[in-house]
Amino acid sequence: MGLYLDPPDRPFVLCVDEKSQIQALDRTQPGLPLKKGRAATMTHDYKRHGTTRLFAALDLKSGMVIGDCMPRNRAREFLKFLRNIEKAVPARRDVHLILDNCATHKTPDVRAWLDKHPRFKPHFTPTSASWLNLVEQFFAEITSRRIRRGSYSSVDDLEPAIYAYLAQHNEKPKPFKWIKTAKDIIAREHRALDKLDEIRGNR
Repeated sequence: MGLYLDPPDRPFVLCVDEKSQIQALDRTQPGLPLKKGRAATMTHDYKRHGTTRLFAALDLKSGMVIGDCMPRNRAREFLKFLRNIEKAVPARRDVHLILDNCATHKTPDVRAWLDKHPRFKPHFTPTSASWLNLVEQFFAEITSRRIRRGSYSSVDDLEPAIYAYLAQHNEKPKPFKWIKTAKDIIAREHRALDKLDEIRGNR
């Protein structure tokens, strides 16, 4: 929360995660476009044509996103994406990485790479709390505004659509504004635990 609410001046703060299992879904019939008096339509049934994974790094200050589609979600692919980030971020600038607790982010190879690149400083969200990573908001937007609106006959159709959305987003990026404090989040957690205890006590 400290990085969100009071980010450092010179270092980059990048929210990094992977959106896995993005399906190339081909609708069985073309959808009807939006027009006056009628919402856009889309058939509920579809054919699956493979999946891709989107690795993304959201720059907290500018809202720009570094993104890359890859066929799998392993440490090997994550390392490749870290190297892409290294090329994209100016040299001699520290980089704070906000990551979830996925095992892929903590393999010996990843740790060794981070040790050799001390300007990269990882910050891990708590287990089962990946929603604290602000890049999840970007994933929600690309899903609702692009991925779900399309029909894709193959992964080769899907990935260009994702890259086109990334390019469009980065033409006029807008940063997401985080408003919840750590105090707010902890208080909400305590209320949820109290409610859970109350439910268990009534059984």
